[in-house]
Amino acid sequence: MKSSFVYIITNQYRTTFYIGVTADLYKRVSEHENGIGSTFTKKYNLKDLIYFEEFSDINQAIAREKQIKNWHKEWKINLIKEKNPSLSTLKL
Repeated sequence: MKSSFVYIITNQYRTTFYIGVTADLYKRVSEHENGIGSTFTKKYNLKDLIYFEEFSDINQAIAREKQIKNWHKEWKINLIKEKNPSLSTLKL
């Protein structure tokens, strides 16, 4: 079964976050880096991958994306810091 991912990208100042779902994390992050992401990510220059979770079922990934999107910003930052305390850009 193909993996699915929930991911969070941000800008260089770590002030704005975008949460997305994809089946190909490497390709999707590359698209964001090259300005082929969403209008929102282009507007706020969101290119740095700082968090992701892997799922075996796309429906689980979509449910998790919706859950995180409804969280307060502080909760999102705390989630990211659990795996990436310095909020550094992750390399795939």
